[in-house]
Amino acid sequence: MKLASLKQGRDGRLIVVSDDLSTYVDASAIAPTLQAALDDWSVIEPKLKALADDLATGAVASQPLDAAALAAPLPRAYQWADGSAYVNHVELVRQARGAELPDSFWHDPLVYQGGSDRFLGPRDAIPLADESWGCDMEAEVVVVTGDVPQGVSPEEARGLIRLVGLVNDVSLRNLIPGELAKGFGFYQSKPASALSPVFVTPDTLGDRWQDGKLHGALNVDLNGHPFGRADAGVDMTFDFGTLIAHLAKTRSLGAGTIVGSGTVSNRDADGGPGRPVADGGLGYSCIAELRMVETIRDGAPATPFLKYGDTVRIWMEDDNGHAIFGTIDQKVEAI
Repeated sequence: MKLASLKQGRDGRLIVVSDDLSTYVDASAIAPTLQAALDDWSVIEPKLKALADDLATGAVASQPLDAAALAAPLPRAYQWADGSAYVNHVELVRQARGAELPDSFWHDPLVYQGGSDRFLGPRDAIPLADESWGCDMEAEVVVVTGDVPQGVSPEEARGLIRLVGLVNDVSLRNLIPGELAKGFGFYQSKPASALSPVFVTPDTLGDRWQDGKLHGALNVDLNGHPFGRADAGVDMTFDFGTLIAHLAKTRSLGAGTIVGSGTVSNRDADGGPGRPVADGGLGYSCIAELRMVETIRDGAPATPFLKYGDTVRIWMEDDNGHAIFGTIDQKVEAI
């Protein structure tokens, strides 16, 4: 089942979307918003599934889907917690500045709590006030949870994942060092992020969803050229069950909590840090990682961060070449 939200008010209007993303049917009579559905999932989910079945068989009237009319599936959420499940990415960051990776990073996840009061829609522009801030995209996988009790195990946590999607977790790289130096985490350096057009129930993903991981190439294009093709199911040190259990160690999580994987990152086939797509590698899911590789290889980064007018596309395809979650398609615009 694929769910989305039309732009309407602060929280959108819930719709059920066809598997090929071509049509939709209004679901607001069942639940006005996706958050309302998540709040009463055991009752609402079967009704939404029945509506999805009717949409698939043509038993209900549908309308053409226009991605530009979509808000984020959850235009605002009670919580947005982003992890760093791909330790290869973290290792590159530290290697580029000559720092060793602590052994604890391999068994204790890194997580920060981001701003959840506004998520951008999949076609919304990336607003940028100052190019010198070092704007970067970060292609990631996200999951949405139901209610999660404190002390849940990773195995139990996997069963509480309601939906899976993608995010462009926008970062302002040149503001990050100053914020982290204060010892109190991100804030100004983490503006609003964009979510994929639809979120998908795990059962819809088939073999692509295994052991709390989404498998398949996460495609990233920058200005119309292939930039990243990393496999989200490879080199993921911490699966989503582990991330959720980490979050729930000291507190429960409310239904509608969005949990991010962190930047998807693969090692190269030879064990190295990865090569650009143009050089036969799987590329990168953010510009910072390419700049890290350039620093390690050449002594200094060469690739600039995003500029006004740059475009970013993020999507994942099924076995038939169709976008599973739709496409995040954004342009950087001055504000």
